[in-house]
Amino acid sequence: MLPLVLAAFVAGSALLQQQAALPSSAVLVALLVGAPCVAWLGWRWRPNGRARRALVLLAAGAVGFAYAGLWAQVRLADALAFAHEGKDVRVVGVIASLPAHLERGQRFEFEVEQVHGEVHIPRRLSLAWYGADERVRPAERWEFTVRLRRPHGAMNPGGFDLEAWLLERDLRATGYVRDGQLDMAPRRLAERVWQAGPLVDRSRDTLRDRMQAHLAGTRYGGVLIALVLGDQRAIAEEDWLLFNRTGISHLVSISGLHITMIAGLIALAASALWRRSRRLLALAPAQTVAATAGMLAALAYCLLAGWGVPAQRTFFMLATVALALLSRLALRPSLTLAAAAAVVTLLDPWAVLAPGFWLSFGAVAAILFSLASRLRAEQTWRGTLVQATHMQLAVTTALVPLTVLLFQQVSLVSPLANAVAIPLVSLVVTPLALLGGFLVMLPEPLAALAVPVLAIAHWIFALLAQGLAWVGGFGWASVALPAPPWWTLPLALAGVAWLLAPPGWPARWVGALWLLPMLLWPAQRPGLNEVWVTALDVGQGAAVLVESGDQVVLYDTGPRYSAQSDAGGRIIAPYLRWRGIGAIDLMIVSHLDSDHSGGVASLLRSLPVRRVLTSMDPTHPALVGASVERCVAGLQVRLSPLQIEVLHPLPADYARKLGGNAMSCVVVIEAAGRRLLLTGDLPARQEAELVARSGAALRASLAMAPHHGSRNSSTDALVQAMGADAVIVQAGYRNRFGHPDASVVARYEAAGGRVLRTDAGGALQWRLRIDGRDEFSAWRKHGRRYWHNQPAAAGLAHINDGSAADAANGATGYDASGVRGSPTRLRDGATHAPADEQAEAQLERQFEPKPGSD
Repeated sequence: MLPLVLAAFVAGSALLQQQAALPSSAVLVALLVGAPCVAWLGWRWRPNGRARRALVLLAAGAVGFAYAGLWAQVRLADALAFAHEGKDVRVVGVIASLPAHLERGQRFEFEVEQVHGEVHIPRRLSLAWYGADERVRPAERWEFTVRLRRPHGAMNPGGFDLEAWLLERDLRATGYVRDGQLDMAPRRLAERVWQAGPLVDRSRDTLRDRMQAHLAGTRYGGVLIALVLGDQRAIAEEDWLLFNRTGISHLVSISGLHITMIAGLIALAASALWRRSRRLLALAPAQTVAATAGMLAALAYCLLAGWGVPAQRTFFMLATVALALLSRLALRPSLTLAAAAAVVTLLDPWAVLAPGFWLSFGAVAAILFSLASRLRAEQTWRGTLVQATHMQLAVTTALVPLTVLLFQQVSLVSPLANAVAIPLVSLVVTPLALLGGFLVMLPEPLAALAVPVLAIAHWIFALLAQGLAWVGGFGWASVALPAPPWWTLPLALAGVAWLLAPPGWPARWVGALWLLPMLLWPAQRPGLNEVWVTALDVGQGAAVLVESGDQVVLYDTGPRYSAQSDAGGRIIAPYLRWRGIGAIDLMIVSHLDSDHSGGVASLLRSLPVRRVLTSMDPTHPALVGASVERCVAGLQVRLSPLQIEVLHPLPADYARKLGGNAMSCVVVIEAAGRRLLLTGDLPARQEAELVARSGAALRASLAMAPHHGSRNSSTDALVQAMGADAVIVQAGYRNRFGHPDASVVARYEAAGGRVLRTDAGGALQWRLRIDGRDEFSAWRKHGRRYWHNQPAAAGLAHINDGSAADAANGATGYDASGVRGSPTRLRDGATHAPADEQAEAQLERQFEPKPGSD
């Protein structure tokens, strides 16, 4: 019963994280206090046993729900007010994380100790410092002038939730360091402060520096660093694609398997050494010493890894077993697993949001369930091999439902890849990497011993990567599936349990049938008499997906965020996978600017693109291997039922060698009796030429505002020619260009158009039907959770630097769908991969100052 009670507590906490708004404190306190009382009264009244157990489980779930809700209220209370966004604030605090090194700066977590001025600043911040003259290190105390904003990330179906990640790490504001003037100059106040957490990160930072020096220029040096420190930032994007495709991503980080292995080795060594001395055995039994040593080794490795969810889960499981051994208690495996999950949730209620939480506990549960009847297997090499094979197949089968639900893909080569990779990485590469990490911290000449050790570890992993590349190269290696409805998960889990039942269980093949609804769920597609238009939230960039029937057209591919990340890999490909879209029939890249073409290469690597239409040079490196055609006015493309016509640029524009925004490929798409106009970054001069020669052809019910609503575009002539009912503006939250411009928004509204913005509404989708029964949704409202930033619902202005100009501009009102109300000028400047890496990509996109101007 106790394991079920603990599991109900975890389930209650998980249910709280699905709420769009938090219940009031009074409701949560009433649940926290009242639920156990009701359960106790029910127990005293002694109803039948089944009802009594159900009452206890409901009470445990209610306690978990209330506990997580009260903690969430405390954390959300430490918030940056909308009115304080974009203002310069002087703060003093401590570098409280392992800094991330960016292309032109560094990013780190900052624990605020003092604020100059009457402004409430959250206790912990995520800060970027671009063009820094000095390098920050953990445990240093600094004084900075910072410009902050509330947590705000891209909001797309099937995408990474940056705001949830920031909440879990208690980072309640993000921003960047200002150092342009003397009075803003950063100052280091102390080289080292004696605080436990930052000092641990200081040691990790030193170890990372030394390992990077020894592994400089190696192909998989980032993997070895990830195995030692949990810092995955140096792993290349193409490597993550390979690891995901072959199902071994869990091995190229600090996994529970690695921690358990290290703890076990230390425990065995401690026991063997202790048994060699009778005097020591007289002081304490060898079993007690082994349990203590293993637990301490696990704790040290987990701290070295940065104390992530997999590390926490493994440590608490091992600690529970160790404490049971020390107290001579015989705990059932199910109780150990449930206790570990409950402790992790108790310490971090948001841990249940991490896919790794469910995958980690799911894998262990599958092992325990499948091997429960096989503990007495023949203890020979053959019996051990059979048991290990069965365990691998059990874990792979058990995780299929969660993998489909969380990542919308299944690796068919995962069992084979893991059968080779698990022993190599866990028993050879990881110990060698840890040994190398230990040696690099020693003084010379002992540190030189790390060179051959790390070289051997790298060579072994490189051989493994070659094998993975061969296995993952088959077209059927990984299967993409659309996101299934929630009710298919309980069916699939029941099917897995039936499949993994002990030998002799009747008709075990029936379990496979229960998996079919999830695996065969059809992808949702528009009919022939409707067209779906989705403006993805890619920040300061453009990406619009148009679908009708079986045809898929993508207009622009979003921005490039850094050398390792772009909207194609981080946002567009995950969305297509979530939708079950396996290919793009036509990709239109309007022009070369990186906020429109940044994701081209990633998408061409990720899925088939049958045809590319662009004004870019067809020989551009990003287009290698694609079927490329020039975007020229007059060209017509029929993808039944979609009719596509190019309106700009003219052949003469290529001859004149126009460049940049002037070469934006403008297209009109017609389907289901509706017209969609997509305009790229077309400037005012080219707009006038387009209106003069195309006229009525520009009429559209739905249109994209040229250049994100820039003041140098959307002339009155074009706006009147469009006559659009709805106008899309894809822009970054609090972007430094001031997009969309106040006068532009007013112009569209005066013409009868509704301006809808991705920065306020997230991904925007129209489902247009020939009978007029249209649907519209904004993901920031439709997929809302209680932690999501809601500038629209707040009805407050985007503050633009805290200057007096704000009052003159007036307040900005949005409705909850991201529809623009009273305009104001925005002036403030500022994605299957691991969560940390996706968060870095989004944060870098949001805050790195970009060269150029409007």
